[in-house]
Amino acid sequence: SALALLFLAAALALGVALALLLQAPVNRFCTAPSNQTGFLCDDRVTCVPASRVCDRVSNCRNGEDEEGQLCGDLPHSLPGHLVFHCSNPKSWVYADQRCNGMNDCGDCSDEMGSLSACPPCGREWWSCSPVHYEFCSCIPRRLCRDGIQHCLGWSDEFLC
Repeated sequence: SALALLFLAAALALGVALALLLQAPVNRFCTAPSNQTGFLCDDRVTCVPASRVCDRVSNCRNGEDEEGQLCGDLPHSLPGHLVFHCSNPKSWVYADQRCNGMNDCGDCSDEMGSLSACPPCGREWWSCSPVHYEFCSCIPRRLCRDGIQHCLGWSDEFLC
């Protein structure tokens, strides 16, 4: 009977351990194409770019990127790796919108300064002080020499 009691206790401990493992949070961090921060689907293969989570379009086979628990109270219900908080405490953007060259926060805090930690303009961008609010410190090179001023000093028309 002592052996049976020991066996029962071991089985109970194993059951509790398995239940705790099944309830452990799933790590959903992944790197999507173009080196973007993403959300890992249940299939453990599909990585959805952060800005495509909670967009009312199911990108995961089982729709877990659109579940109410995940999307119910944005941005608070999202895992922290999917969110970038702008310098304005009331504003946020998806993590893959940080350092994308666009002024997604409205105050350029997603493109400039210590919060964003963005690298300098890439090959496809020209460094200048843009005249339009949609850009922060770089403009797309496709806008160079198009006859329209995009940089304060006209460098996009004469130097770019």
